[in-house]
Amino acid sequence: MGRLVINGEEIYELDEQCMREKREKQRKEKSISAMEEKKEIHRDNFKMP
Repeated sequence: MGRLVINGEEIYELDEQCMREKREKQRKEKSISAMEEKKEIHRDNFKMP
């Protein structure tokens, strides 16, 4: 069972497994993006004039 969130008269159940998978996916995407950015910077430093 996930965590319950109460918002006024509404009650939600959070799927903790889904939330973990979502965070992991976001972490991987951020890591890939950072690696690609580093490659761009590295490539720009070695451009021929």
